[in-house]
Amino acid sequence: METKNLTETKEVAQKLVTWFNQGDMNKCYQELYSPEIVSIETGDDSEMGHLEGMEAVQKKGEWWQNTFEVHSSNVSEPQIADNYFSVRYDMDTTHKPSGQRSETSEIGVYKVENGKIVREQFFYDR
Repeated sequence: METKNLTETKEVAQKLVTWFNQGDMNKCYQELYSPEIVSIETGDDSEMGHLEGMEAVQKKGEWWQNTFEVHSSNVSEPQIADNYFSVRYDMDTTHKPSGQRSETSEIGVYKVENGKIVREQFFYDR
């Protein structure tokens, strides 16, 4: 028997995967994220490494779009455990300022409470 939390987490995870793969991250921000979201880029000591609040996370998304040209991107099916889920992102991008093209993978781990993503953390080598 599934708990309410596990069911909510599965629903949020599947929506994030579907909307990301459709190229609609704004819908994710609007419908899935808590206004008090915490976003962590593991290994990033810059101001973007630890953000709190929807406004800051949306600004990070805008920075990403302005800094990288995305040739292709895909997110895996989610792995779910209680209030958490993880996905793998695969991206082929060009860093606009340098013109350097690269293929990268990263793992995103998300925490869901009351049907909203309250924390995201990304793991990758750069």
